[in-house]
Amino acid sequence: MKKQFNRMKQLANQTVGRAEKTEVLSEDLLQIERRLDTVRSVCHIAQKRLIACFQGQHSTDPDKRHKKLPLTALAQTMQEGSVQLSDETLLGKMLDTCGDAENRLAMELSQHEVQIEREVLDPLCLLTETEIPNIQKQRKQLAKLVLDWDSARGRYNQAHKTSGTNFQVHPSKIESLKEEMDEAGNKVEQCKDQLAADMYNFVSKEGEYARCFVMLLEAQADYHRKALAVIEKVLPEIQAHQDKWTEKPAFGTPLEEHLKRSGREIAVPIEACVMMLLETGMREEGLFRIAAGASKLKKLKAALDCSTSQLDEFYSDPHAVAGALKSYLRELPEPLMTYSLYEEWTQAANIQDQDKKLQELWRICNRLPKHYHANFRYLIKFLAKLAQNSDVNKMTPSNIAIVLGPNLLWAKNEGSLAEMAAATSVHVVAVIEPIIQHADWFFPGDQDFNVSGAFVAIPAVNSNHLSHTGSDHECGTLERKRPVSMTVMEGDLLKKESYGVKVVDFQATPRRCGTISRKHTSPAFQPPLPPPEAGALAQAAEQHAQAAAPEPGTLGAALFSAAAAEHVPSQGSEDSSTSKPKDNASSVTPPPPAGEGLSANPTQTASKIVTDPNSSIREPLQTPSELLPDAVSKELHNHLLLDVEDTESTAL
Repeated sequence: MKKQFNRMKQLANQTVGRAEKTEVLSEDLLQIERRLDTVRSVCHIAQKRLIACFQGQHSTDPDKRHKKLPLTALAQTMQEGSVQLSDETLLGKMLDTCGDAENRLAMELSQHEVQIEREVLDPLCLLTETEIPNIQKQRKQLAKLVLDWDSARGRYNQAHKTSGTNFQVHPSKIESLKEEMDEAGNKVEQCKDQLAADMYNFVSKEGEYARCFVMLLEAQADYHRKALAVIEKVLPEIQAHQDKWTEKPAFGTPLEEHLKRSGREIAVPIEACVMMLLETGMREEGLFRIAAGASKLKKLKAALDCSTSQLDEFYSDPHAVAGALKSYLRELPEPLMTYSLYEEWTQAANIQDQDKKLQELWRICNRLPKHYHANFRYLIKFLAKLAQNSDVNKMTPSNIAIVLGPNLLWAKNEGSLAEMAAATSVHVVAVIEPIIQHADWFFPGDQDFNVSGAFVAIPAVNSNHLSHTGSDHECGTLERKRPVSMTVMEGDLLKKESYGVKVVDFQATPRRCGTISRKHTSPAFQPPLPPPEAGALAQAAEQHAQAAAPEPGTLGAALFSAAAAEHVPSQGSEDSSTSKPKDNASSVTPPPPAGEGLSANPTQTASKIVTDPNSSIREPLQTPSELLPDAVSKELHNHLLLDVEDTESTAL
């Protein structure tokens, strides 16, 4: 109690009375002392923030910590959901696989947190809670001992001063004060030495304390490597499930990705819409031009996106089907006619010479990538078939090109949407229209529209709408063999792969055959052949012409001569009354390539002017004899193309 009173008295004297204050620590030790408080504060805050990063409960059993982790709860929820959805669904498989992965990640996380506690938090806790406080405690003890030493020394000095003037002071009291002062000085020296040793020890161990933060990063790196290994192991399995699952949205997906994922040749929306339109929409007026109901269109697009086969309800709304097809083409990331060929398409559209233009378009078509070429061919074949019914549906090749062309080709970067549409529409119409008109020349051969076999086969329907007055065998079969291209005239018998000629047997009893009731908007010429094939076919045509010439003196020669003589004046009078075709582009008649085209003055077969008032044919049928196949030309002696006694022309 007395010591405490003396300390307080000495402290007051040092503060107010300007008493002498002894400083026992060197400058180095004072600097270390100042750092102690800063180090302790920084490490304590870092320790608290690190504990806050833990997802598990701090200082608990590892198993209990694992169960309390949020990742563990997530994994359990995923696995329970996979059981409810079953493994047969893609979502069920994904939940099961991801749940297992999350559980392993939770295990790695719990082990990581335990390691952080052992290697980082425990040393930091020892530093902030034990070592630094011990040093600071010794520093406070030294301060007390220094006060005691200063107090004893002050009392001794005071007693020594008064002993010279007051002889009543006992010498033994002075001696005891001196002993007390010396004892306090010794204690100060001992405490000072101990404090200095602890401070220097702290400085020497600073590298070990810094090592804690290095170990923190190493532990985190090790945890992330293990977590990454878990994820990399499970990702291929998840991706395999994802790739095997074919029910993914088709709209807005790149064409190649959609075809690869579905294992198809033709995109699902294109084939589905075409098959539905072939069933119910070929005679629908304004197809692709009249907008469908927004809700119906949205529903159909969603049904096509999920690859559903329940499309029966949409057969009754061909405009919605046409709208879905246009929407799919428009939403492709790259147009069906590709960005890479955009400049070539537009340059070909500006070619004035029709023959050169067709040749250039043919060349560009064959440069399309494989998947794009197959789908473009499929679509053009359908559009050409649709244009055959233009007298009913009002969709001529020109109209089709106007409403559908901008969805097939557009520039990659060309200002605003309106500017892009205005700049592209003119060129694309000039490209699409001739391709639709000459579809069988650009893409020879028949097209099976039910490519995937997933749709019910459409029954064969005579697309020319014949009005039969005689034998179906002689008229209907012939008409079904006609090319569906809008460019083939009624008298053209040459086909790219099959001539398809029907020769009528000469019989004593005349037969009348039905005529074609639809109007023709196709150009009156066979499109020029591609350069690699034109020369060979022209040479073959000359051989056919020589073999097809009738022998002199035969009945066939006489009939050919008489019919040809009758045909010359009739053709002149009929040409003057021929109506102008609907399409301006179709009225141009480009010559074949130089040196490779057909003969300028082919020998014509017998023909009569159509006198049937119900017939829509405006000019006599002509068949260049050099274009007749061998099988036909050899039988011209015994068969005729006309009934001589009939007053009407037989429409081939």
